[in-house]
Amino acid sequence: MSAQSEGEYAEASGSYYKAMRLEIDSYDRSYIPHNIGPIHTSNGNHAKALEYYFQAPERNSFLPQAFNNMAVICHHVRLSTPRDSSVHDQSTD
Repeated sequence: MSAQSEGEYAEASGSYYKAMRLEIDSYDRSYIPHNIGPIHTSNGNHAKALEYYFQAPERNSFLPQAFNNMAVICHHVRLSTPRDSSVHDQSTD
């Protein structure tokens, strides 16, 4: 995770993908998708980040923070997407 914390996202993601192939302990392996999500988020690839965040609780039900991360991404994407004013006006009538 040190590469990730230093902004070396390509190196970090390569290490995580390698870990997914090599890690045999299912508990340890269950945390890997949750760690890949922030890399894609920081690169602006929210759809890919959501894919990995959805995998995390499927593999480990003790990762409720994955749901929080999904909500944050959805909230961010919704706020950064311009709204059609005609749709907005109709919904407030």
